[in-house]
Amino acid sequence: MHRPVSLPRLLRFWLPLEATWLMMAVEGPFLAAVIARLADPTPNLAAYGIAYAFAIIVEAPVIMMMSAATAVVDARPGYLALRRLAIALNASLTLVMVVVLATPAMGWLLRDLLRLTPEVARLTERALWVLLPWPAAIGYRRFYQGILIRAGLTRRVTWGTVTRLAAMAAGALLARGAELPGVMVGAVALTCGVCVEAAASRLMASGPVRRLAPESAHPDATDLSWRGLSAFYWPLALTSTIALAIHPLVTFFMGRATAPLESLAVLPVLNALVFIFRTPALSYQETAIAMLGEGRQNRRPVLQFAGWLAGLSTLGLLAVAWTPAASFWFVTVSGLSPDLAAYAVAPLRILGLMPALSVLLNLQRAILVHGRDTRPVTAASAVELGGLLAVLSAGVLGFGLVGVTAAAIAFMMGRLAANVALAGPARRVLRRS
Repeated sequence: MHRPVSLPRLLRFWLPLEATWLMMAVEGPFLAAVIARLADPTPNLAAYGIAYAFAIIVEAPVIMMMSAATAVVDARPGYLALRRLAIALNASLTLVMVVVLATPAMGWLLRDLLRLTPEVARLTERALWVLLPWPAAIGYRRFYQGILIRAGLTRRVTWGTVTRLAAMAAGALLARGAELPGVMVGAVALTCGVCVEAAASRLMASGPVRRLAPESAHPDATDLSWRGLSAFYWPLALTSTIALAIHPLVTFFMGRATAPLESLAVLPVLNALVFIFRTPALSYQETAIAMLGEGRQNRRPVLQFAGWLAGLSTLGLLAVAWTPAASFWFVTVSGLSPDLAAYAVAPLRILGLMPALSVLLNLQRAILVHGRDTRPVTAASAVELGGLLAVLSAGVLGFGLVGVTAAAIAFMMGRLAANVALAGPARRVLRRS
C-alpha cells in the first residue's frame, strides 16, 4: 500500500475481513447444534469439544501466518522464503498429531490425564484422526489469505470463508447420511471446510502471486534467511500459543472457585457474546499491517479508524450489558435459566471495555509486525498471561469471588497489562517512520 488512504477506503478494506470473522464465529455453535440433535448427544458433544480444543492447540503456531504474510510477502523473495517456513511448520504440526495419535501418548492424555470415560475417549480419538489435515490446511490458507490482504483483495478472503461454510454444511450432510456418530459429523464438516477454503484461497491468490515484484521496497525489509525469518516469525507463533493457553487455565480455576458449576456453565456463553464485539479488533490487525504504508505514512488514518472501531464496538457491548438485551441474549438466545443468567450480568459489565482494549492490542501488534519487531508481541502475551493468572488466583483463592466474576476481572487486567507492555515498543516503531 503505497498511496495515501482515507477512512472510507479503510472501511471498505476492513469490512470483508470483519464479515469473515463473524461467519467464523457461527461455525462452532452451528456444528454443536447439529451434534446435539443426533443420537447420543452428550458423549458426542463432549468428544467434539475436546477434539476441537486439541486441534486448535496444535494449530496455534500457524495462526499468525496471515499477519506474517501480510507484512512480508511484498515481493517474490519474501513469498518464497515464507512459503518454505509455512510448509515446514505445517508438516511439523501434522507429524506431531500423527505421533500423538499413533502412540500410547493419546491414551494417556485422554484416559489418564483428562480422565475421560472409555466411550468419550474412543470418540475423541476417532475424530482427531479425521481432523489430521486441520493444522496444515489452516496454515496453508492463512498464508495465502495474507497475500490476498496484502494485495487489497479482502473480499476474496470473505468468499473463501463462504466456501468453507458451504463445504462444512455439505460435509455434515454427507456424514449424517452415512449415519456416523455426531462427533464424526462435526469432524468431517470441519475438515471439509478448511480443506476447501485452503484450496479456494490458493486459487484466488494466483494472480497476486504472479504479479509480485522481484525485490522488496520495504524500509524495514525482513532478513529472508532461515535464521532471520525464524527470528521474525517464532515470537508470533509463541504469542498465539500463549493466547490459546489462557482458556484452559481459566477453566482450571473455575473448578476451585465459588459457584463452580454455575461459572463453568456461564463462561462459554459469556465468551461467545464478548467475542462478537471483539471481531472488529481481530479483523483489524491485518488491515492495519496492510494499510500503514511502506514508511508508515498512513499511520494517522489507521490510528483514527482504530479509534472509531474501539469506540463503536465498546458502545455496542455496553449497550447490551446495561439494558434488557443482556437478559434476552442469556435467557432467550442462549437458553440459560434466569438463575444462571444472573451470574453472567456482572461479568459482562466488567468486560464492557474489552473491545476497546482488544482494538488497541491488535493495532499495537500490527505496528510491531509492520516494523519487523515481533519480540515485544510475545513478551506482552506473557505479561497478559501472568497478570491474568495473578488476578485470577487472588480473586478465586484470596477473595472467594464467584469464578466467572473473577475471570472477567482477570481478563480485563491481563489485557490492560498487555496494552501497557506494548505501548513503548509500538511508539518506538512509529518514531522510526
